[in-house]
Amino acid sequence: MNLSEKTLSENILFTGNIISLNLDEVELPNGKTATREVVKHPGGVCVAALNDDDRLLFVRQYRYPYGELLLELPAGKLSPGEDPLECGKRELKEETGATAEHYESLGCLYPSPGYCGEIIHMFYASGLSYGDMKPDEDEFLEVEHIPLEKAVQMVLDNEITDAKTQTAVLKVAEKRRRDLL
Repeated sequence: MNLSEKTLSENILFTGNIISLNLDEVELPNGKTATREVVKHPGGVCVAALNDDDRLLFVRQYRYPYGELLLELPAGKLSPGEDPLECGKRELKEETGATAEHYESLGCLYPSPGYCGEIIHMFYASGLSYGDMKPDEDEFLEVEHIPLEKAVQMVLDNEITDAKTQTAVLKVAEKRRRDLL
């Protein structure tokens, strides 16, 4: 059975600096039509940077939509046409001051496929060295170094609630357990 939907029309309701919002009409597999609310996003990256002491680099920052401080792995938005790995390197340096000798893909994450087209590219980074942080002018954050096993427990205890961070932490821990890193 073909489960695909065919776009019949796209109606852009809003275009902002980061996202746009569409109300599209689609043809369903049974021939009927429906509307789809779609948030278009350029995508992003997330970097699980593990130092020689088996500590991951995290950033704690205020997230306006939730009205709270969140603990996250360094991450950021892709610029149009930007290579995800290069974006990850840039974000790691800007947010933590760290650079890495080695990067490995941890795959992609679709954070909310029911309405958003964002794709987050996740990377593992090792062989860290440190310099100055260069956060964006509207970005205020604190860097924390958390042991990998403690980070896993924090994910399981729901102390880390960010989806990309949860996924990347658990992937790094499992790869480490299997000696794949």
